[in-house]
Amino acid sequence: MVKFVIGAKGKGKTKYLLEHANAEGKSSDGLVIYLDKNSEHMFQLDKVIRLINVKEYPVNSLESLIGFVCGLVAGNSDIVSIYFDSFLILGELEKEEAAESLRKMLILSDNLGVDFTISASVDEELI
Repeated sequence: MVKFVIGAKGKGKTKYLLEHANAEGKSSDGLVIYLDKNSEHMFQLDKVIRLINVKEYPVNSLESLIGFVCGLVAGNSDIVSIYFDSFLILGELEKEEAAESLRKMLILSDNLGVDFTISASVDEELI
């Protein structure tokens, strides 16, 4: 399953992600991962959630982001959910690439059996 949290910058997408990740982390039997472009939200996440600063790794395209996610899941079968904060920035994508990229993430989520919650600063009409 994939949940999309989309809207203009400054509309509360990150706050939504943090709240839902924390709630899921406390109630889940599996591992919850939070992918971000930096480590600034480290202290806003519950200690059971693994925060990964994607910019510390050579991720510079949608394909490398997908490979990164596949590697995470392959390395730990306990992962049940992954939160993507600022998805377009993580994959170094342009807004025009958002719709196709998000479609690929739907397929990836199904193939891996992991739930994704993805935030992106795009207008709904682009999707």
